[in-house]
Amino acid sequence: MDIPNEVGKRVPFVYDKVLSSFSYGPDHPMKPARLHRTFQLLESYGVFGWQGATIVPPVLCSEQDLLSFHTPAYVSAVQSLSQGNRVAEAQDFGFGPGDNPVFEGMYDAFRWQVSASLTAVAQVIEGGASRVFSIAGGLHHAMPAKASGFCVFNDAAIAIRSLVDRGYRVAYVDIDAHHGDGVQQAFYDSDRALTISIHEGPEFLFPGTGDVDEVGVGPGKGYALNIPLPPYTNDEVYLWAFTQVVPQAIESFSPDIVVVQAGIDAHYRDPLTHLNVTTQGYLETLRTILALSSKCVVLGGGGYYLPAVSKSWTLAYATLLGRETDLADALPASYTEIYGTDRLRDPQADPLEEDTSEYVWGYVRQKVKQLRAKALPLLNKTPRTDEKAQEL
Repeated sequence: MDIPNEVGKRVPFVYDKVLSSFSYGPDHPMKPARLHRTFQLLESYGVFGWQGATIVPPVLCSEQDLLSFHTPAYVSAVQSLSQGNRVAEAQDFGFGPGDNPVFEGMYDAFRWQVSASLTAVAQVIEGGASRVFSIAGGLHHAMPAKASGFCVFNDAAIAIRSLVDRGYRVAYVDIDAHHGDGVQQAFYDSDRALTISIHEGPEFLFPGTGDVDEVGVGPGKGYALNIPLPPYTNDEVYLWAFTQVVPQAIESFSPDIVVVQAGIDAHYRDPLTHLNVTTQGYLETLRTILALSSKCVVLGGGGYYLPAVSKSWTLAYATLLGRETDLADALPASYTEIYGTDRLRDPQADPLEEDTSEYVWGYVRQKVKQLRAKALPLLNKTPRTDEKAQEL
């Protein structure tokens, strides 16, 4: 099912090759080139010629934008390391061999990622767009003073902060296989941003957080929701858990804008995770979110099986345009000449074996039951006392 988009309505796609023109290193699982590969697939399908489709380059953000979430000492350290200087506290700031290597030009590379997400926000609050896609964003693990999980600057937290500081209420929905810990921390004590993360459970996967008992503190109590999942979770279980929590939460919160972290590392072929979601399950999740939001900023996120990344994000942008069914399942020849023959959509997944199904359903039902009993009752719809909703 396509989600209707107003005829002629602009749906910006925030992209420039600068966003994918760097590398963490040849052996690192995060490949920025996946962004350009997605762009190539969209271009091969002719999507950018569709009515409403428009490419918007990012506008470089200021250092002050970075400081809205990150500490001055951390930002300064990233600048120094990026220039090849030695920083004594580099390890304390999360840098070193492994997840967060230091490389030349690092500061500018990640500053552009933040710029893309802030440009996406501007397209909604200033440019008149209802939906926008910024595939370079969604680096949700970075902390105020620490790089984490391939993420140096937390573009999602900075983008949401820019909206909250303007008085908007924001719901953040994170469908990446990893818990959106950095974004959750940024707003853990706030009732202006609702954070929802559905992810592989903390006992199975980095970053080891995101259980149902993490619900926020102080004014933010009840405004952090987590849906942990066990390995082998397939489309059926994933969508059931999602629909048991997310629609009710968003309706109760009544946000002005929904920000989505649309990572695709829950895919069944992703090498770093253990979930079994297909492109069909991924799109159904996105459709559910779009049906709940009149204004939506969609960011990228994780995804380490490159064919699934490019195909899923191509389908996602077509869905934002209301035209996903217009994409043929056979990939265009101009694309397959470079990357090989494949199909756009995944084949139907095999059902779970009986013992596995019993385990997965038992785990998920218990977590959803706890969440609905512990966190959802704390999330009460707050009457609007401002005019921000009318401004959008």
